[in-house]
Amino acid sequence: MGAVTELNYMTGFGNEFATEALPGALPVGQNSPQRVAYGLYAEQISGTAFTAPRAHNRRTWLYRIRPAVMHGRFEPFPHPRLHSDFGTGPVTPDQLRWDPLPLPEAPADFVEGLFTMAGNGSPAVQQGVGVHLYAANRDMQGRYFYDADGELLIVPQLGRLRIATELGVLEVEPQQIAVVPRGIRFRVGLPDGQARGYVLENFGAPLRLPDLGPIGANGLANPRDFETPVAAYEDLEGDFELLAKFQGHLWRAPIGHSPLDVVAWHGNHVPYRYDLRRFNTIGSISFDHPDPSIFLVLTSPSDTPGVGNTDFVIFPPRWLVQQHTFRPPWFHRNIASEFMGLVHGAYDAKAEGFLPGGCSLHNCMSGHGPDAATFEKASTADLSRPDVITDTMAFMFETRFVLRPTVQAMQAPHRQRDYQHCWAGLKRHFDPRA
Repeated sequence: MGAVTELNYMTGFGNEFATEALPGALPVGQNSPQRVAYGLYAEQISGTAFTAPRAHNRRTWLYRIRPAVMHGRFEPFPHPRLHSDFGTGPVTPDQLRWDPLPLPEAPADFVEGLFTMAGNGSPAVQQGVGVHLYAANRDMQGRYFYDADGELLIVPQLGRLRIATELGVLEVEPQQIAVVPRGIRFRVGLPDGQARGYVLENFGAPLRLPDLGPIGANGLANPRDFETPVAAYEDLEGDFELLAKFQGHLWRAPIGHSPLDVVAWHGNHVPYRYDLRRFNTIGSISFDHPDPSIFLVLTSPSDTPGVGNTDFVIFPPRWLVQQHTFRPPWFHRNIASEFMGLVHGAYDAKAEGFLPGGCSLHNCMSGHGPDAATFEKASTADLSRPDVITDTMAFMFETRFVLRPTVQAMQAPHRQRDYQHCWAGLKRHFDPRA
């Protein structure tokens, strides 16, 4: 077995990385030699079409102990809480909010702990997203997983995750994120014994950094702060199982070895992590609160320029200094749909009820904004002094299509059925004589 005693990373976003766990394992000058060093097999995994433009093409060459084709026959694996069946019935335009997903009472690993909240599009047409929560209390023991439907953006809220992938090991804690590309096999361990968080399953184009436009060359999420693991392999044999999410459902196949047996690799279809605390926040220093697009970390572009299949936005600690301005987010209705979560602290537009680990869904043209208490406080605030938003980290999965909440999400005991009451206290201030 290739032991991993210390985690090492390569930096940069979208780079052409090359790494080997044994010297000379990586071929020089070609991808598929007649015989690979150490008796390894060469295998390519493609995350985009072969003919995708070079700037957007994603693929990685793997040099592994056994090729990925080696496993038993897949059979359906029942997991009614994880799926891509977002339904065809009516979708309520109501604003929706949930308390944190309860931690499991029975043993549950990362895959068993996934709970589908909403989604749109489908893996079949390769557009749209699935939105899931996870709550787990044990390591994935003898079990490996890959998602053929989309890439996974994982947002921990409670507890660290140790994500051992074919290409190396990522460890992420709350206020960091991990992205595992479509098709990459991995196993999740829980260094703290339990974990909870959020998962965005992106069926569309791979996530990329947004263009900066008039911001200039620097700012928002800087490429050098993204980290990809170095090669680390497992040489294990045993009675294991390989789980696959394929066309919205889980499948299981027996496998007699660890599929994390890649000794060397090169390419750009790779897992990575990013520390949200390194985000270089941009904002207004004169008047008005900027659009949330100014907090964009990653985007999956669509076929319409300027419109994302999905966007990942954060609301980190920052200064608010705008004059003559209602400083928190304003009341708004969007053509896009917003699924929001809270990793840490409190969100500045909600005085109560929005808890770390909780989430909300505001669909297309559903009005939302600060609650009554926040509105009254911000409307009378002393604007001669800046506000410093500290000790917080909220985020948003934004999509171009309506997010269809699942039946289990709508019927969940932790759904806040009185969420709309947070706006009930908004007072009438209109005075035509003013």
